[in-house]
Amino acid sequence: MSEIAKKTAEHLLRLEAVKLSPKAPFTWASGWKSPIYCDNRVTLSDVEARTFIKTALATTIKEYFPSVTAISGVATGAIAQGALVADLLGLPFSYIRSKAKDHGMENLIEGRIQSTDKVVVVEDLISTGGSSLKAVEALRAHGCEVLGMVAIYTHGISKAVETFAEAGVQLYTLSNYDMVVEQAVESGYISSNDLAMLREWRKDPANWGK
Repeated sequence: MSEIAKKTAEHLLRLEAVKLSPKAPFTWASGWKSPIYCDNRVTLSDVEARTFIKTALATTIKEYFPSVTAISGVATGAIAQGALVADLLGLPFSYIRSKAKDHGMENLIEGRIQSTDKVVVVEDLISTGGSSLKAVEALRAHGCEVLGMVAIYTHGISKAVETFAEAGVQLYTLSNYDMVVEQAVESGYISSNDLAMLREWRKDPANWGK
């Protein structure tokens, strides 16, 4: 997986899907200040990156979750990624909304999925893990067995690690914060002087920058 992690990080940095700005931090929806921002949607526009990522995700699923019968993506970032992976594996696909529609059928899960399905959830990014695990809860409430989750990238925040463990969800990601930072320094995208700040953020991201 180390070679996959390195190659994924290279793609994310090449496409500026990951932006590192320790001196002018971003503000997440949660209100946390962060020196890093990740938008994996841009990888969909690059044929090389898109092909590599969908193949790597599919390979990961086949290796760790061979009994999978269906793929679900987390809206909205992983809808396209999940569909690409499901197509490659020849499996049914559905996606989970952040909340149920307020009209029509008021669906929370879009697409056909059976309560007997063994599902692997595809996510694009793991930050605190909250929204990702809500998707797992929705599938479990539908009666499905959730085998685990695969994602393109994780910040590796301890809160997320703990939350996934508590929920009993196995998580595998193609790349991670440490690898992206390492490749960013190696390529000159950030200077080695920024490393201390980036590492300090990861220790306590909820309070960093306050």
